[in-house]
Amino acid sequence: MTTAPRRLGFFTRLLDEGDAGQRYCLALAQILHAEAMGYDSAWIAQHHFHADEGGLPAPFVFLAQVAARTTRIRLGTGIVTLPMELPIRVAEDAAVLDLMSGGRLELGVGSGGNPAAFAAFGLADAERGGAFQRNLSVLLDALAGRPLPSGDQLYPVHPSLLGRLWYATFSVSGAQRAGELGAGLLLSRTQPRPADRPDATLADIQDPMIDAYVAALPAGVAPRILASRSVFAADDRAEALRFAGLGLRRFHERLVSLGRASAGANPTVEELIRRSDTHLGTPEDVAASLAGDRVLARATELAVQVHSVDPPHPHVLRSIELVAQQVAPALGWGRQALAPAA
Repeated sequence: MTTAPRRLGFFTRLLDEGDAGQRYCLALAQILHAEAMGYDSAWIAQHHFHADEGGLPAPFVFLAQVAARTTRIRLGTGIVTLPMELPIRVAEDAAVLDLMSGGRLELGVGSGGNPAAFAAFGLADAERGGAFQRNLSVLLDALAGRPLPSGDQLYPVHPSLLGRLWYATFSVSGAQRAGELGAGLLLSRTQPRPADRPDATLADIQDPMIDAYVAALPAGVAPRILASRSVFAADDRAEALRFAGLGLRRFHERLVSLGRASAGANPTVEELIRRSDTHLGTPEDVAASLAGDRVLARATELAVQVHSVDPPHPHVLRSIELVAQQVAPALGWGRQALAPAA
């Protein structure tokens, strides 16, 4: 395993202030800036209906525009919520986008999504696991060019995408399945703690997942492990804490409204930072915090996102710069950052 992330990614759930069109324009600008600063990949999330959960229901449409405006940065779906999709259409859209972008697509899939969104797609939340596995099987057959139930074959056939398939999971069993498939493993920026281990670290939860994933990989298949992390770097720590107080408090209030946090609690900003597994402050603060995350010593990629701090757009751009110029080199990332975008 590597001792430092080999590739650096930027991740967005498209949650900037503004209407949908403004969100898409700002996210595009952030990805353009990330490419100019030397980031290796850009990842976007898919969410349906709930604008404060995530701002993008159509990842392939958005990434097609990103592909047209960029030249090098890899384009990742983190994730396509596969239970809600027709897997053959996912395969078709992914193949066309990959060919049009010059082979830059990283296809991340998973069973996630807001439980309340499944009903509109004719599914109960309890059915998501089975639907995911069924749709994943069809997706794999389609990408591989195997005959589909109708006897037809995917056009365009594009089996090279199988080598850039990523599997998102919160569980050890899911990580094992990702390994068995030879897929990449997508690890979340935070995860709920078990009731019997409320003080467990994120690494305590994700290390066993990595163990299961690596053990299940077919012989000769190199591990691909992307660790997503909440990272907000600022020139001044007090400024970073101020934005954290606004964004993380807002996120906590949403959890309370959904019944996923206690309404009577009034946690401090420091407690909210700890609970959300957020790394923030000056570049020195962030580098020291990330250095204490032992999962990163096993990851092949690190993807940074400003959620759920969600600072204003200019501060997102500055964080992108500071991570590339100071945080990533301190972690041992070797790419030479390019000049900032004009």
